[in-house]
Amino acid sequence: MKGTVGELGEFGLIRELTSRLTTTPAVRVGPGDDAAVVAAPDRRVVASTDILLEGRHFRRDWSTAYDVGRKAAAQNLADIAAMGAVPTALLLGLVVPAELPATWPSELMDGLRDECQVAGAAVVGGDVVRGETITVSITALGDLRNHEPVTRAGAQPGDVVAVTGWLGWSAAGFAVLSRGFRSPRAFVEAHRRPEPPYHAGPAAAGLGATSMTDVSDGLIADLGHIAEASKVRIDIRSGDIDIPSQMNDIGQAVGVDPIQWVLTGGEDHAIVATFPPDVKLPARWKVIGEVLNPSALPRVTVDGAPWTRKGGWDHFGDIES
Repeated sequence: MKGTVGELGEFGLIRELTSRLTTTPAVRVGPGDDAAVVAAPDRRVVASTDILLEGRHFRRDWSTAYDVGRKAAAQNLADIAAMGAVPTALLLGLVVPAELPATWPSELMDGLRDECQVAGAAVVGGDVVRGETITVSITALGDLRNHEPVTRAGAQPGDVVAVTGWLGWSAAGFAVLSRGFRSPRAFVEAHRRPEPPYHAGPAAAGLGATSMTDVSDGLIADLGHIAEASKVRIDIRSGDIDIPSQMNDIGQAVGVDPIQWVLTGGEDHAIVATFPPDVKLPARWKVIGEVLNPSALPRVTVDGAPWTRKGGWDHFGDIES
């Protein structure tokens, strides 16, 4: 597609974006009307929203528009899965400069569409606005399918802590990109396009998970949310967390202990949950810690001691860790 967003115009851009979409049986009314209609058989809707700002959450010299679309969808759909729900729909709010090549939002939509298909959802509508900085706002919806939501507040002393998905890969990829490199490719791609284990959220609910969240801010930070909401302490056993040899190689090259990425690096969107100790977990889940009674120690400890190194994502902090 030639030209800019401004040359295409608002309605031309909307037509171009919606023409690229697919649908699912849950979508009763899709893009093109005043609002979408999405089936909610459970009669409860799980909803989450997030914003990606150019220069803060993505860089166009590091990621294609398609990458940004995949990432934007993934981080929101992972929130739905982390409640034990099945993702159903996604809404897009897009702010773009008029001089932006029209191919950029089109490729963004392709990324959103394809990530939704992985999760079993569909883009059902949204809005576009002219602005100076590219901003991608996502609202994701999901269905609980007659299960109770799994919140952060149900962890009990004696529960085990288990994780499924990647840990530290996105942070390692960020470190590689920050130093001007583009390989190892698997870690760079993990930063550009996270791969949440969407199926694991509803499956964990079925297994009796007592609390759950996705790892978006870093393992310690996100387990801290569970510990605070549940009024417990959580201890992580670092020796039970697998660190790939290539991540060790990257850490050696850049002078970072990779356990830092694993424990504090966010944006992998792995699923971490607590389970009663007698639950038999499938092989894809790795037990990495336990839930304890609260104490004078911090809410989350590592190998029984406070974690003293800086880390974790904070939107109002200075830099990404």
